[in-house]
Amino acid sequence: MSPAARKTALSYLWITLGSALFCLGFNWLVVPNGISLGGVTGIAQVLHALIPALPIGAVALALNLPLFLLGWRFLGGKALVSSLFAMLLTSVGIDLLSSVYTFRPLDDPMLAALIGGAIVGLSLGIIFTQGATTGGTDLAARLVKLKLAWLPLGKVLMGLDLCVILAYAVALRELYSALYGVVALAVSTYLADTVLYGLDTSKVAYIITSRPDEVLRAITHGLDRGVTILRGQGGWSGQDKPVLLCAFRQRQIVSLKRAVRELDPDAFLIVCDAREVLGEGFHSHGADDI
Repeated sequence: MSPAARKTALSYLWITLGSALFCLGFNWLVVPNGISLGGVTGIAQVLHALIPALPIGAVALALNLPLFLLGWRFLGGKALVSSLFAMLLTSVGIDLLSSVYTFRPLDDPMLAALIGGAIVGLSLGIIFTQGATTGGTDLAARLVKLKLAWLPLGKVLMGLDLCVILAYAVALRELYSALYGVVALAVSTYLADTVLYGLDTSKVAYIITSRPDEVLRAITHGLDRGVTILRGQGGWSGQDKPVLLCAFRQRQIVSLKRAVRELDPDAFLIVCDAREVLGEGFHSHGADDI
């Protein structure tokens, strides 16, 4: 098997695992406890509640088809093939698992919302990392990111799903179920973003110091991080001042601050969060990055 074929097979294996987790969390904790996570499956839950003969998975599959036609045009075939695979697995898996085994609701709906949201978020994060979605608002969120690429995918997804949850509350007059759904959605969003973007958030430091050469050497040799020199000018003094720009891992912040303080106690240090850093020493660039 060629490296490309092996990589593709591994990707679809991860998608299969993520889809299986999604079906388990949805059938075990979401549906029996009357919780909606929004999205197309949330709409399917509403239709299923009104017409019990309609299977949730089959309805979600039918509702997803127009979105996939739109997504094929804007996202291209490669991403849509893997997404179609994930959508088929989750839709069929939901109905198949519900026909084989009926889960009973938990005594504590809040526990169901927390654990169910965690399982669903973990499963979506796994699927997202392979450049795929499960359709529905997951796919709609990716379409939104084509215009607003700076938005984290999980936050876009959360906004779209909240609209569906509110519609669910109005349609079924189930306020508490909707509130538990919001809790589950928040947990799911956090886990999806954590899996997708990583737990070890990167940082960016801007350093203005009178000893730039020493600080630069301490960072490049001591922390093994690259430094970019920006040309700055003091607004009050008008003097030229180099500004050191450095991206680093969150766990390195103590070492960086210590190195700067020891070399120049009067240095001006600004540390900012970096949502995602691509390049040498961090994550690699990918064609299907989201």
